[in-house]
Amino acid sequence: MEWRKDEYLITDDRSKVQLAVVHRLLAATYWGDRRPREIVDRMVAGSICFSLYHGSKQIGFGRAVTDSTTFTWVADIVVEPEFRGAGLGKWIMECLLEHPAIKGTQLVLQTRDAQGLYEQFGFSENTALMSTKVTDL
Repeated sequence: MEWRKDEYLITDDRSKVQLAVVHRLLAATYWGDRRPREIVDRMVAGSICFSLYHGSKQIGFGRAVTDSTTFTWVADIVVEPEFRGAGLGKWIMECLLEHPAIKGTQLVLQTRDAQGLYEQFGFSENTALMSTKVTDL
């Protein structure tokens, strides 16, 4: 699928993901700074990806891991610093939420600093125990 707004494009075409750009964007975040390029390649291969472009330049990314029936994990919503503040991260979320493989599923995500963004889409903090175990990369 593709979505267009002014001079921007979001696509879920995984073959158009610019992996080096996504790796660089995630390396600049608190949650993705330890992911080697090989891991980024593998996570893209196993996700529905939302690549944001300004012309031919990829400037943003988001992804969803889903069973397309009941559950979706939203992850890695990120936009190049010079394009932030224009509502583009919000637009990635809008496109993700209307995607037919995701629509109607229970959505979860984890964030340390973007609660305001996700609250706009009905997410709320809860008291569920979040426990993580990371295996060797």
